[in-house]
Amino acid sequence: MVAGNWKMNGLGASMAELEKMIQGFEPALAARLDLLVCPPATLIAQFAWKSKGSKIAIGAQDCHAKAFGAHTGDLSAEMLRDAGASAVIVGHSERRADHGETDDAVRAKAEAAWRAGLLAIICVGETKTEREAGDTLPIVGRQLKGSVPEKASAANTVIAYEPVWAIGTGLTPTVKDVEEVHGMIRKELVKRFGEAASAIRILYGGSVKPDNAATLLKAADVDGALVGGASLKAGDFLGISRAYSGGR
Repeated sequence: MVAGNWKMNGLGASMAELEKMIQGFEPALAARLDLLVCPPATLIAQFAWKSKGSKIAIGAQDCHAKAFGAHTGDLSAEMLRDAGASAVIVGHSERRADHGETDDAVRAKAEAAWRAGLLAIICVGETKTEREAGDTLPIVGRQLKGSVPEKASAANTVIAYEPVWAIGTGLTPTVKDVEEVHGMIRKELVKRFGEAASAIRILYGGSVKPDNAATLLKAADVDGALVGGASLKAGDFLGISRAYSGGR
């Protein structure tokens, strides 16, 4: 899977970039991976309408844990599904930092996504301070344990590892670093959910670009990417996706 997180970017005119993505997503590439675009909530319905019948799916960037109620400004997973989303990102580091989301809150949102029939893309990742202190594996392990609900499976869950210090900075960990964290995540998932969890996709995110995608995305236990800024332009996003144009 290659998923694009547009964050707080995009207006109606951005439909042109989605059209380019639809046109440029070759059938041979579509047979190898799932391509997902997660625009701001204001564009989900329009994007879902435009992409209908194509090989590109539309997702959301967050949801409320409850299905309905007095929660001004929030959107439930059911509302996102009704608008045309098939997946939702939960627990992104920017939500954890800007909105104080805890592992328990992220877990509740993942369960809400399942309730609505959405794929939950659950994010984990360490800060620069935590990495420099040598706490990457304990921090990511704790987030994984607290944020991923029971009964997670390849059908309802994707894990996204995003080192916070690499998001939008142009910095990227080494392949060895990525493989170490992804390997730990895989081990913990299998330990908790059994061998079937070996099929749960683990995405890497953090300054993924067309020129480093082939190296990063073909590392061990890396099953795709969660792309930020580079997903805003069809050429860059499709360029990253082409890392899967051949065998792994």
